[in-house]
Amino acid sequence: MDIFEKDRYFMQEALIEAQKAGEKGEVPIGAILVHNGEIIARAHNLRETTQNAVTHAELLAIQQACEEIGSWRLEDTTLYVTLEPCPMCAGAILQSRVPRVVYGARDLKAGCVDSLYRLLNDERFNHECNVVEGVLAEQCGQILTDFFRALRARKKAKKQELQ
Repeated sequence: MDIFEKDRYFMQEALIEAQKAGEKGEVPIGAILVHNGEIIARAHNLRETTQNAVTHAELLAIQQACEEIGSWRLEDTTLYVTLEPCPMCAGAILQSRVPRVVYGARDLKAGCVDSLYRLLNDERFNHECNVVEGVLAEQCGQILTDFFRALRARKKAKKQELQ
């Protein structure tokens, strides 16, 4: 299996996590961390469930991976995430020394890998990441579009019900 096929396979696994988030009423973002070709951490957004602003998929996956490896340094890993990381998650990626990040859809409102900033490739930091963008971008974007479309429809129906 070549690297492109591996990236697609692992992004499919991140999409499974995103689906789990959506089923819980969470914004459907999923992340996995891979070390030596094996998934060592899986996570999805839990911000609404936990009412905790830092329970993003990437941060939860990083935390799990650190526990699995027994180190805060996640060298020789790849993070797969369905949506371009925000500034908080990009900072955690840098701090945990993840060398490679693969993401699906761009986040034009909060993305800090390519859209608003390029934090993971800023040479002023003591760590930079190899970034691959757009893997299964259509599917990663569609799950978000469908989620927010359904959310707006529910809100509209509820509003009409109250009137």
